[in-house]
Amino acid sequence: MIRDTAPATTVSEAHPLYEQIAAQITRLIEEGTLRPGERIPSVRKLHKHQQVSVTTVTQAYRLLESRGLVEARPQSGYYVRARQWVPPPEPEMIAPAPRASKVQVSDLVMEVIKATRDPGLVRFGATMPSPELFPTAELTRVMGAVGRRFPVQANSYDPAPGHANLRAQVARRALESGCMLSPDDVVVTCGTTEALHLCLRAVARPGDAIAIESPTFFGILQIIESLGMRACEIPTYPREGICLDALAARLGPCRIKACLFTLNYSNPLGSCMPDDKKKRLVELLTERQIPLIEDDIYGNLTFGEARPKVAKAFDREGWVLLCDSFTKTLAPGYRVGWTAPGRFRAQVEYLKYVCTSATATPPQMAIASFLATGGYDHHLRKLRRFYAGQVQRMTEAVTRYFPSGTTVTRPTGGQVLWIGLPEAVDSLQLYRRALAEKISIAPGPVFSAKKKFKNYIRLNCGNPWSPRLDEALAKLGKIIVNELNG
Repeated sequence: MIRDTAPATTVSEAHPLYEQIAAQITRLIEEGTLRPGERIPSVRKLHKHQQVSVTTVTQAYRLLESRGLVEARPQSGYYVRARQWVPPPEPEMIAPAPRASKVQVSDLVMEVIKATRDPGLVRFGATMPSPELFPTAELTRVMGAVGRRFPVQANSYDPAPGHANLRAQVARRALESGCMLSPDDVVVTCGTTEALHLCLRAVARPGDAIAIESPTFFGILQIIESLGMRACEIPTYPREGICLDALAARLGPCRIKACLFTLNYSNPLGSCMPDDKKKRLVELLTERQIPLIEDDIYGNLTFGEARPKVAKAFDREGWVLLCDSFTKTLAPGYRVGWTAPGRFRAQVEYLKYVCTSATATPPQMAIASFLATGGYDHHLRKLRRFYAGQVQRMTEAVTRYFPSGTTVTRPTGGQVLWIGLPEAVDSLQLYRRALAEKISIAPGPVFSAKKKFKNYIRLNCGNPWSPRLDEALAKLGKIIVNELNG
C-alpha cells in the first residue's frame, strides 16, 4: 500500500473560481483541519463569506463530491467523507532534451493497440469508452428517422466542408468553449485523427519540427511519424500543461513550424491549461506566426459543471486550428469529427476532399438531429459524473494495491490516469507480463518520441467499475511488486 503523504493541493488563480474553492477545501481536508464526518460550511454561508455566487459554491461542492472528498446528506448539507486512504503524490514534470527528433513509435504502438482487441482482456490500455456509456438506442432511432425522412440526402455524398446542419450545431455549441464560429468556419472530418492529420499537412511539410507535449498521446506521434515530420517535446506540468518558458526557448533553435497541443485534459497527463496561459500561448505563437493545432477531444469531459475555454477563444488572426469530435462523448463508431482551421480553412477543405472526399452522411445527419433536440447536454452531465467517479475509484484502487513510491495524477476531467512507478520498474516488461495475465496497460515509452517514461503507465478509466476491474488492479499491483523484488 502507498504510504507517501500527498502534498497540499494548490490551484492557480487562473483556474475557474469553483476549482479554487474546491482546492482550498481539499487542502483543509488533507491537512486534517476538516475531519471525516464534519460538516463543511453551507452553500449559502460560503457564498456570503467568499462573496461568490451560489452557483459557484455549488459547482465547487459537486466537484469535491465527485472526487469522493465530501458527501451530500439530504436536508443537512455536505460532510467530509470518511476514507481509509491518502492520495498519492503527483508525478513531477520531466524535461526532455531541447531538440527536435525523428519519431519511430508505430511498431510499438500497433503492438499495444493490437493487444487490446482481445475480448478477454481487462482493458486499461486503450482509451476506448465502454459502449454502455452512450445513448446508442436513441442514436439508432434518430439515424433511422432521418433516413426515412430524407432518404435521398442520407444516401448521397455530402462533400467537404460537410453537412450544413451539423456544422451549424457545432458552431452553436462552440460558444460554450468561448468561440465565435460560423458554420462556414467548420470542416467535418472522419474523427479527430483525420482532423489533426489534415491540419498538420496544411501547415507543415516533411522534415519540419512540430512542438508537442511531453508526454503526449501516441496517436499524435504516429501522425507526425507518418508525415515524415520531427517532434520537439516540450516539458509539461501534470496540472497546468506545457511550460510556456520552455516552449518560447525552443521556438527559434528548434525551428518550430507548428505546435500540436491538447490543452484541456490532455492524454495521458490530464492537465488543463488555465485561461491566462492559453491567452499567452496564443499571443506568443501569433506574434511569430506559428500555427497552433489544438486537439480538444476531451474538453467536454470536465468533472465540473462548466467546460473550460479553448485556446481558439483567444485567437484573433486565425493561427489556431481547433480540432474536436464526438468519438469520446457520444458515438465512437460514427467517426464524426470537425475542425475550425482559421486562415488555413481552404487548404484543409481541399485536403479533406482529395483524401476522403466526404464523411459518411447518415452519421452526420443523426448527430446533427440529436444535438438539436437538447439530449446531448443531459447525456454529457451523466458522462461527466461517471468519469469523475471512475477516476476516483481507480485512484483509490491504485493507492491500495500499488507499492510505495507510486505517483498518480489528479485530473479534473478526461478519462485517464498517468501513473509513475518506482524507477526500477520497466513498464514495457510490465506491459508484457500484465498481458500474459489478460490485463492490458499502456506503457510509458509509447507517449514519447524519444521513448522516455520507462517507469510510467497510463490507465484508462472508461469502463464501469466492477469486481473484475478491482481484481485486475490488485493483480497488476502484485506483478509490479514482484518485478521490484526481482
